[in-house]
Amino acid sequence: MAEGSQDQFGVPASPPDSSVPTVIVDDVHLTYRLAGRHSRRNAPTALFGMLRGNKQSVIREIHAVRGVSLTAHRGEAVGLIGPNGSGKSTLLRGVAGLMAPQKGVIFTQGQPSLLGVGAAMMNEMSGERNVVLGCLAMGMTPEEVREVYDSIVDFSGIGEFISLPMNTYSSGMGARLRFAIAAAKTHEVLLIDEALATGDAEFRRKSEKRIRELRDEAGTVFLVSHGLGVIRETCNRAIWLEKGQIVLDGDADAVVDAYQQRHDPEGFEHHLLDEASSV
Repeated sequence: MAEGSQDQFGVPASPPDSSVPTVIVDDVHLTYRLAGRHSRRNAPTALFGMLRGNKQSVIREIHAVRGVSLTAHRGEAVGLIGPNGSGKSTLLRGVAGLMAPQKGVIFTQGQPSLLGVGAAMMNEMSGERNVVLGCLAMGMTPEEVREVYDSIVDFSGIGEFISLPMNTYSSGMGARLRFAIAAAKTHEVLLIDEALATGDAEFRRKSEKRIRELRDEAGTVFLVSHGLGVIRETCNRAIWLEKGQIVLDGDADAVVDAYQQRHDPEGFEHHLLDEASSV
């Protein structure tokens, strides 16, 4: 995208500066706590025991991220991959400032924006009201909101449902609208946690294209996805996490190849066949 041009949302594009770090994670440890016992009591019984001060009720500490260090720069789209429970989503929450490190430090340029399948929306309000409030919350002026409103609705594919309350939407419709709102602005750091998993194939293609545009507009994008094809298509870097630690960090295709060879050798063979047939 040429300098001085605008993207499909009417937002001015800026040339990327890959020398500028936007996120620095230095030897970070992130933990969260779960209440309960190791025995098989049901939740109401466990809660009642806690309220009564029952010493048999304990707090379990989950050490989700263990000594992770990384630096991300402007113009990078970083895919986070790994099995369930490897610490991907917890790391995003730490970068977003929603969890304080038990050890280590996290520095970010500007305010990171976390977009996930559970991103907050006003369910009793209409989609159109959520578009306006979401854009204002991202720092847009009312005039800027009016300029991008139609593009957001078109991108989401919600159509006439935009006038209905959010609690009438399917999970896929809500996810599409959340992404469309977040993608209407260039973010210094945009964190996406499985927000593309509920969309159809056409929406995923549009979203992948938009992520590449956000990267090219000098933002930094972190993407958590179990869809390795999405990581290959949208990210120029990938970080493989296992048990809260980095296994490999580098070129997206190379990291995904290594991950597939360990966890999905059949999928890796199919990928090689697809590449060979496309030559």
